[in-house]
Amino acid sequence: MTGTPMRRREVLAIFGGAAAASPLAATAQQSAMPVIGYVRTGARELSEHLEMAFRQGLSETGYLEGRNVQIEYRFAEGRYDRLAGMVADFVRRRVAVIVAAGGGRPAVAAKAATSTIPVVS
Repeated sequence: MTGTPMRRREVLAIFGGAAAASPLAATAQQSAMPVIGYVRTGARELSEHLEMAFRQGLSETGYLEGRNVQIEYRFAEGRYDRLAGMVADFVRRRVAVIVAAGGGRPAVAAKAATSTIPVVS
């Protein structure tokens, strides 16, 4: 992947804009709150500290998991062939934004799956 990595503030700005700009997607979901699709290449056990930092960053801007935002987590556990299916599930669920973490492969899979849902990597 080329370009510079996005900073946490940019991720939060995109998420906030996506959540505000997609009322149709929010009403199509079972939940009234926006949903973030979070996909990572590795195992959950190896990235708990990164998830905690992600949730902390969201809380600093007023988004609290379970209160006013829902986060759906998916972990490929090093099996890159699983990424396309995980991202396709997010697209079917019409998440507000997809956070693709753990390298370029999740971002490539997400960008290949959707042109309407913002992808942050």
